[in-house]
Amino acid sequence: MSGYLPVLLLFFVGLVISAAVIVGVSFIGPKRPNKFKNSVIECGVPPSGDAKKRFSVRFYLVALSFLLFDVEVALLFPWAIAYRKFLGVNFFILGVMLFFLTMITVAFIYEWRRGGLEWE
Repeated sequence: MSGYLPVLLLFFVGLVISAAVIVGVSFIGPKRPNKFKNSVIECGVPPSGDAKKRFSVRFYLVALSFLLFDVEVALLFPWAIAYRKFLGVNFFILGVMLFFLTMITVAFIYEWRRGGLEWE
């Protein structure tokens, strides 16, 4: 357990510094609210319309699909580096990755045929 002491100490130092900055800013910072400062601004575009507007479920499906395939493809790079190191030694590694790639391809084809990649 003594090996975790520096990590715990660093955590508490970070917590104390963060709390000190938040409390210090609330006391020292200027307090001159106006209509522009209190409005919600995203990307420099002034807000318009209802903030509680519902999004289509398709937006979330496309976003989740992107994250899923992006993470899976990101896993290919470390595998390629590791496989290059053990080239020809272990066919189990190659088999597992071919199974993984097959599953990605099947999922991609399934999503493509179901229309999950089309944006309207």
